[in-house]
Amino acid sequence: MHEELNNFTRNEVWTLEAKPEGPRVIGTKWVFRNKQDGEGNIVRNKAILVAKGYSQVEGIDFGETFAPVARLEAIQFLLAYATHHEKGCLKQAS
Repeated sequence: MHEELNNFTRNEVWTLEAKPEGPRVIGTKWVFRNKQDGEGNIVRNKAILVAKGYSQVEGIDFGETFAPVARLEAIQFLLAYATHHEKGCLKQAS
């Protein structure tokens, strides 16, 4: 757990703040996992701090949700577009 908290601090992912007066604070919990190698031997114990999102109430804690999902066709189009323009840049550089 200390290693995970030190990683948060080192990577500047969070800052500790005082509890606000108005809105509810979403709780957190620790999830512990044992990482194993191919033979089933425990290689590393891992601790992850996760938010208790299930405790939120729609209309009070949030208004709407958004899940970024890309369709396969959109990804194919963007890759084709980038490839086409990359070839044009290479011809101009020659």
